[in-house]
Amino acid sequence: MTYSSPRAWLAGCAVASSVFMLTSCTSGSTDDNTSKDHSPPSASGSQEATGASEKKLTEQAQAALAAVHSGKMVEAGAERVADGIHTEPSLSEGKAYRLSLVCAGNGSAQLTFTPASTGIETKVPCDQSVVQQRITVHKPVRIDVDGAKGSSGVIAWRIAAI
Repeated sequence: MTYSSPRAWLAGCAVASSVFMLTSCTSGSTDDNTSKDHSPPSASGSQEATGASEKKLTEQAQAALAAVHSGKMVEAGAERVADGIHTEPSLSEGKAYRLSLVCAGNGSAQLTFTPASTGIETKVPCDQSVVQQRITVHKPVRIDVDGAKGSSGVIAWRIAAI
């Protein structure tokens, strides 16, 4: 076979290499070893969906908190219900504060204080309702919010001086 120009020769090589590459790619797709090495596409898709869902729930919970904003913010955050909130804020002894919590998701969480005299142990439903509590600090305090079994979502919280 003779080619009249270098351009025709290059085109022939391109076609031949394309056919070779397509044959190589498609012939290996039925190999059992290659299908076992790859994770299903749904695994990464579900992680992305969970991240997007958590972001949306965080935005909803924070918006609900913003709607009831009062006092000078001292400390705030947002955590997954599964992780809970475990904080030892630097609060001034003898001063009063307002703790506001919103859980967005499913289930509920339980708010507790150490020492217990700081505030009232309270259930926090994950229905985007705002739970507020006035707390008075007499010594260093620890605030814990733990999700109930099977609960999911995001808890946004804020401590404000009043």
